[in-house]
Amino acid sequence: MTSVTDDRQPYFASLLPARILIRQFMDCEQAGYAKTQAFVVMPDHFHWLMQLGERESLSSVVQRVKSCTTRTLRSEGYACVWQQSFHDHAVRQEEDVKRLARYVVANPQGATARLL
Repeated sequence: MTSVTDDRQPYFASLLPARILIRQFMDCEQAGYAKTQAFVVMPDHFHWLMQLGERESLSSVVQRVKSCTTRTLRSEGYACVWQQSFHDHAVRQEEDVKRLARYVVANPQGATARLL
């Protein structure tokens, strides 16, 4: 899935805001909401390849990541505003998840990325 900042503001060009967003992915995994396969954080958006857990809907998990990131960034003196929507792509059974994960982290250049 992909989510973009409002007006494509580069909130995540700095390391601390990017790390705060990444922490939200990890928190969702620890809570059982999603299992991260790969992600990349770009200055104005992120891509997150994950398997949804049993407890929450995709919309709920995305809303949680975006709202927690915004709240934490504001407490650290940073601004962050997201576009209301997000783009998702359900991985079909015949698709190779490893290939998709490699695409996520290799596609953007100069990104803060990690393959799990």
